[in-house]
Amino acid sequence: MSDPMIMLSLLLLLLGLLSIGVWVAIALMSVGAFALLFFSSAPVGQVLATTIWGQSHAWALAALPLFILMGEILLRSRMSEDMFKGLAPWLGGLPGRLLHVNILGCAIFAAVSGSSAATAATIGKMSVPELMERGYPERLVIGTLAGSATLGLLIPPSIILIVYGVATDQSIARLFIAGILPGLMLVLMFGGYVVVRALLDPASIPAETESYTLWQKIKSSRRLIPVIVLIVGVIGSIYAGIASPTDAAALGVIFSLFLSWLSGTFSRKMLVEAVMGATITSAMIAFILAGAAFLTVSMGFTGIPRNLAAWIGSFNLSPLALLAALTVFFILLGCFLDGISVVVLTTSIIMPMINGAGIDPLWFGIYLVIVVEMSQITPPVGFNLFVIQGLTGINILSIARSALPFFTLLLAAVFIIIALPEIVTVLPNLMSR
Repeated sequence: MSDPMIMLSLLLLLLGLLSIGVWVAIALMSVGAFALLFFSSAPVGQVLATTIWGQSHAWALAALPLFILMGEILLRSRMSEDMFKGLAPWLGGLPGRLLHVNILGCAIFAAVSGSSAATAATIGKMSVPELMERGYPERLVIGTLAGSATLGLLIPPSIILIVYGVATDQSIARLFIAGILPGLMLVLMFGGYVVVRALLDPASIPAETESYTLWQKIKSSRRLIPVIVLIVGVIGSIYAGIASPTDAAALGVIFSLFLSWLSGTFSRKMLVEAVMGATITSAMIAFILAGAAFLTVSMGFTGIPRNLAAWIGSFNLSPLALLAALTVFFILLGCFLDGISVVVLTTSIIMPMINGAGIDPLWFGIYLVIVVEMSQITPPVGFNLFVIQGLTGINILSIARSALPFFTLLLAAVFIIIALPEIVTVLPNLMSR
């Protein structure tokens, strides 16, 4: 049997296991064991034990549960309320008015949570009822929230960038820095879309009933100081080389606890809920990563990825053609799997092709995250869609339709960073000088 046919058989086996409800980690390990048993002479038990042990105590992985815990603590604080009240006075004069609170609020919370779903839940809990009550169009309210919440995957500290860095042995600090400019670019694209929509149909945006003096605006901005200090402390310490991502994550947890105490939301019950939520999420991701590591090692023993990369190389695809094919592949895969699963399922197969095509793995990580962001707002397995449905009770297909323009903007962002890769690479290159 040829290597492409073997790879197709393994892929079908994996999809079959996932379709009957087998856990992602167990499915990955099962496929890895199958590959070792039938296509190599390596001992399955020994490879499984050493790989899982080696993966589970990787130091870079320590940042993951800490950033998740920080997000869980902030999720239970009054941050969304403070951000709304701090941003609203400044944004009321823009075309689209308070719809921009959804976009900037998500961008700010993304910079301290690292999670798309947590961003959607936290910002949506405050903004959706407020904007609906003020008469803003439902589709724009839902669309801006669903689209902007995907920034939680890209703007550092990003959980999925940590997963990609661990899976591909890339510097997590450099990945974090690489995500800053593309994240800001998406914020501007989302805001620009709202401005255009508001200018084309000004009657759909309710008139601003409150006016603020400059002093009142400045006074309201004090609510943003704690979260800005948290962002600067976490990301700034990494960028300045003062702290590693793990050290910065630990500082972020301490400061988020302090913010919770200041806001009056800190309690023993809140802390227990936050720790349990972070433990469950971290254990799930770590288990998936262990399964992915075993599959990666198993594929290495079989030699299939190397041979498959050579086979694809024989078609003499240009890097642009390869990226176009991968974009379609990832969008289709994202319709059925969550973002982290997409990353860990594909890296062992895709990275040899990427390296062979001469594509920068650091740049590819940001490209992959933007494409995976689309999966957060595509049915049937769009996590952001489920979160927003839980908040609003609106039909999931209606939410998906509302998010469609932002899906298109994310796709446009992919084309932009392909045409201008410096958007991704300029800051990491400056950091390394």
